[in-house]
Amino acid sequence: MFKSKLAPPPDHKSAPIPPSILSGSERWYAVHTLPFAEARAEHQLRRQEFRTFQPKRHKTIRHARKLNTIEAPFFPRYLFIVLDLGRHQWRSVNGTIGVSRLVMCADLPNPVPHGIVEALVEAADARGILQFDRKLQLGGSVRLLAGPLAEQIAILNKLDDAGRVQVLLHILGRQVPISTEANNLLPLQQNRP
Repeated sequence: MFKSKLAPPPDHKSAPIPPSILSGSERWYAVHTLPFAEARAEHQLRRQEFRTFQPKRHKTIRHARKLNTIEAPFFPRYLFIVLDLGRHQWRSVNGTIGVSRLVMCADLPNPVPHGIVEALVEAADARGILQFDRKLQLGGSVRLLAGPLAEQIAILNKLDDAGRVQVLLHILGRQVPISTEANNLLPLQQNRP
């Protein structure tokens, strides 16, 4: 039997393309998953050779008076997928185990604005856990991501090696110090002159 020199050997697998590198008309799209099925959906999409990214964070949960830290989705019930609508059979994504549907606009998947997923990929470690604390700077503006004061803007006042931080939150005309974990903060970009 004649074998073409252009075809890779049967056991050859090409090196995976890093999720942050997009080519041609590829874009990031959001996939809405079934409840608690983010990991299953991501696994099934990767089996279909789609490139995916599921940002995660460490989350502390309390059960039976014990505290455990687990990996949890940063965006519960969502993950991201790279698609080229002209090349990929994107409709198969909706029939994938664990997937509810692609986020659509009319009859086509709605792409995530440029730069958002790329910034998340850059801030994540090899397991997809976001490491925003790498970009924290004393005196910089941050957004609180968890707790009763979530979504509030504060100033980073102290940062220690154990991952604890102190932020100054402007409440009732004065700055109030609040302690939290570094992973609960999102650094905000400063406008440079």
